Order: sequence, then C-alpha cells, then structure tokens
Amino acid sequence: MRKNWPVITLGLVLLAGLVAPFADRSTSPGFYVEVLLGGLMAGVLYSLVALGFALIFKASGVFNFAQGAMVLFAALAVARLAEQVPLWVAMLIAMVIMVALAWVIERLVLRPLVNQEGVALLMATLGVSYFLDGFGQTIWGSDIYKIELGIPKEPVMILESLFQGGILVNKEDFVAAIVATALVAALALFFQKTTTGRALRAVADDHQAAQSIGIPLNRIWVIVWSVAGFVALVAGVIWGSKLGVQFSLSQVALKALPVVILGGFTSVTGAVVGGLIIGVGEKMAEVFLGPVMVKAFDLAGGGIENWFAYVLALLFLLVRPEGLFGEKLIDRV
Repeated sequence: MRKNWPVITLGLVLLAGLVAPFADRSTSPGFYVEVLLGGLMAGVLYSLVALGFALIFKASGVFNFAQGAMVLFAALAVARLAEQVPLWVAMLIAMVIMVALAWVIERLVLRPLVNQEGVALLMATLGVSYFLDGFGQTIWGSDIYKIELGIPKEPVMILESLFQGGILVNKEDFVAAIVATALVAALALFFQKTTTGRALRAVADDHQAAQSIGIPLNRIWVIVWSVAGFVALVAGVIWGSKLGVQFSLSQVALKALPVVILGGFTSVTGAVVGGLIIGVGEKMAEVFLGPVMVKAFDLAGGGIENWFAYVLALLFLLVRPEGLFGEKLIDRV
C-alpha cells in the first residue's frame, strides 16, 4: 500500500496543477475550501456506491452491473414502506428484503454458475439488474417518492472567523458524509481483520482452490451479497433523500465505475480514495476549469461534472490499469 502513495500524491498534484493556473486569483480562499469540502462530501457518497462493486468483485471476480438496480430497489422499498410505518422500521424491513434478495440471487443465479467463465457471471448480473428494475417498478410503483430523514436541508455558514464570508455547507450532505465515512471504515476493518474477510479474498483469487481448503463458497457469496445489499440500502436512502427516489437513481451507480477504476476493483481502500479523487476533481473542474473552457473555445458551458470522471478514468487506464490499490497481474509464460 505504501508504494501506491506516491502515485496518489502525484495524481492530486497533477490535478491541482491542471486547475490552479485557470482559477480566478481574486477568488477568496474560503471559496476554494468550500468547493473542496463539497467535492470531498460528494466523493464519500460515490465511495459508498463503489463499495458495492468492490465487494461483489472480491467475491466473484466479476463486475456487478446490478449494483445500481440494488440501490434503486432498496430506496424504493424504504420510501414506500415509510408511508405505512416509521422510517426506522421501514429501513429494518428493507434490510430483511435485501438479505432475502441476496439469498435468492445466490441460490438461483450464482450457485449454478460456480466455476464457469467470468463472462457468464457478468451477464448474469446484467440480467439481475434488468430484473430488479422491472420488479421494483411492479412492486413499488414508478412515481417519484421522497425519503425524509429529518435532517435540515438548509445550508449553514461555518468558519466565518477564519474565512471572509464563511464557508457554505449543506447540513444534509455533511451528515450523509459522516454516516458514509463510518460505514466505509467499518467495512474496511471487517474485510481486513476478520476471518470472513480473508476467506472472501481467497474466494476471489480462486474459487476451486478456496473450495478445496474448506471455504464454503455459497455461504461466502450470500454474506457478501448481503453486505452489498446493506451498502445499497444506505446509499439508496442517502441519495434518495437528496435527489428523490426515482428510476434515474440507478444511474448514480455509473459514477462509481470511474471510482473503482481509479481505486482498483478489488480494494475497499481504493474505493474510498478513488471516490475522494473523483469528487474533488469534478467539483474543481466544474467551478474553475469550466469558465476558462467556455471563454477559450466559445462553448455553451456546464456539464463538466458529467464527463470529467470518465475522462480521468480513461487516462488512468492508460498508465495504471490495475488502479491505485489493485493487484497487479503478471502472466508467466
């Protein structure tokens, strides 16, 4: 891990160097900090979604296209159940639903594909994604729903004594970032320090070898899909509270793809670092680089946040395809 820190530092320095020359020098330092904090909070939420991809990839060695649909399905369950029962009860019931869903997916989809080619598992998760999208609409409906967490949505000014004009922070984003950070830290400890976490890594390396030493592959898959379901539930509640629960919510998961590319598909730590880099990078680019591009190339402006992460991920694939914390594969012939 230590060998990767120079790469992380270099990436951040290059990103800062890209943005800084184009920034408005008259802008107050507080505004820079405000944009930075906004990027960090968005990055933590991206990391939360990316964790689901990383966890499934660790267990099965395949990219889980169903993660976005799981986020949407969990958010829909909470939103509709909360109309009948208190929110905390709705979340508990939704958690039971997500665990049951994980068991069904393992039993009916993954278990028959044990030791098959990775592309078979990839297509299976793609099928699960479309099924959950349609099944969720059948059960919960297709309207736009709200999740009220009881957190004030009005922004507040902080650090007014340090920066002129203060720093504008959204309370809901701040609380969501704290919750996401706590969950990320707990999952990182779980997969690094527990026997189940080590067994999960063994399963990801070689299914047959893991089975041969007595690791129950089916149980591991149920556990990791259940954990991914829990992560999807938390991400769905947070994003649903911010954006409303609608079917476009599943597209939020697409922002997690550049995150796992940067961090490494097999790394929980990488999902965190990648999310922070993407969050800060896209905010900085939108605020500081966008106006310069508009003036230089006579563009309409806006939209940099939509493509910046993917361009950064593409450039990263050219120089370090395994990601910051991914395992470098060496084929010996």
